Amino acid sequence: MSAIVNPSPAPTQTPERLAPQRVPPSPAWHSRWKWGWVALTLLVAAAANFAFRGKPQESVAQTAIRTAKVAMGPLETVLRVSGTTAARDFASITAPMMRGPDAGRNLILIKLAAAGTFVKKGELVAQIDAQPIKDHIDDLDTLVSQAEADIKKRKAEQAIEMETLRQTLRAAQAAWDKAKLDAKASEIRTSIDQELLQLSVDEAAAQYKELQAELATTDEKQWSEIRILEYTRARHALHRDRHKRDLQKFTILAPLGGLVVMQSIWRSGDFGQIQAGDQVWPGQPFMKLVNPSSMQLEAGVNQAESEAMQIGQTARLSFDAFPDLHLSGRVIAVGAMGVGGWRENYYIRNIPVRVTIQNADARIIPDLSASADVSLGRKECVLVAPLAAVESEGGKTIVFVKQQDRFIPRQVEVGARNYTQVEILGGLSAGDEVALGRPTPALQP
Repeated sequence: MSAIVNPSPAPTQTPERLAPQRVPPSPAWHSRWKWGWVALTLLVAAAANFAFRGKPQESVAQTAIRTAKVAMGPLETVLRVSGTTAARDFASITAPMMRGPDAGRNLILIKLAAAGTFVKKGELVAQIDAQPIKDHIDDLDTLVSQAEADIKKRKAEQAIEMETLRQTLRAAQAAWDKAKLDAKASEIRTSIDQELLQLSVDEAAAQYKELQAELATTDEKQWSEIRILEYTRARHALHRDRHKRDLQKFTILAPLGGLVVMQSIWRSGDFGQIQAGDQVWPGQPFMKLVNPSSMQLEAGVNQAESEAMQIGQTARLSFDAFPDLHLSGRVIAVGAMGVGGWRENYYIRNIPVRVTIQNADARIIPDLSASADVSLGRKECVLVAPLAAVESEGGKTIVFVKQQDRFIPRQVEVGARNYTQVEILGGLSAGDEVALGRPTPALQP
């Protein structure tokens, strides 16, 4: 039997009361800084309230609407065409087309005129490494000399051979003559001896005739051998002379005076201009010489707008690289057939147009992107309004005319227009002030 003994409770110990810690008072400067921030916030709120609520909403909206006045003046209709600059008078410098049998050899440029410099006619503009071809010409000279020596040697050998053959022929003729003389004394000989003598004559005659035929054949053979050697010498000489003409083309002189413009190629994965040390191939263009005074714009116009283009129309040219530069020009050529670009749809066609630049500028070089505003016609003393003020609504052409603090829509009749202005045929008068854009509903009646 077990007994559960409840232990007597332990005496409770009253915890000590902690004394409250005293918070030190904040400094006076901190209080003043806080009240300064409060005052500044109230001041900003009051200013914002005055700015946004002190003025009527209509006045704020009214200041956002730009206006312009309709006036009498000239109106010029233009058509903008875009393209790149090019030179009418230019020369394309290409790597020479080699005439030698091994025309595929590499061509290394060792000298080049600096891009952007001006050269005179006849100056050196490019030099191609000619050492490999010079070595090849030396080898061909050796072959030509060897062929000439072979011809001389073979002619001497043939002369000895022919003299030996002629000597043999003379001996055969003497033997034939002796056999004929022996045959004349056949009356005192027996029939067998007579027959033997006649056979000797026939044998000597056949041998002589055979040697004669051999002499003619040998002469033809020797002539053929010499001709073969002469053809070999001529082939080597022709090969050498072709390379000599190619060697002259390795020094390239300027065919005309002008500005040096380098072509661009792919070099080690990068697209850059040709420079000294690059390798070119026969017929590859690598430089242009252009006359800066003969610059023109090669552009294209949509075939739907090409009917308005005529030769002789004036133009005003602008350049993307020089926004402040504007030059005058004239249309000198309009294409007869449309062409398509690789970036355009097959059915979209542009008509090529050329605009010459009349007042030359030293900054204008080939391949600059530019545009030309071609003048299609000019009207004097017509009522003109900004194009931005005209809108279409419900099949009607309207403008918003300012009357006091409102803008009243008014239907107008328009005529010719350009990129910034439009001719007003009816509905407005000179001096009317119109909105450049649609006003807000709060400013409309």
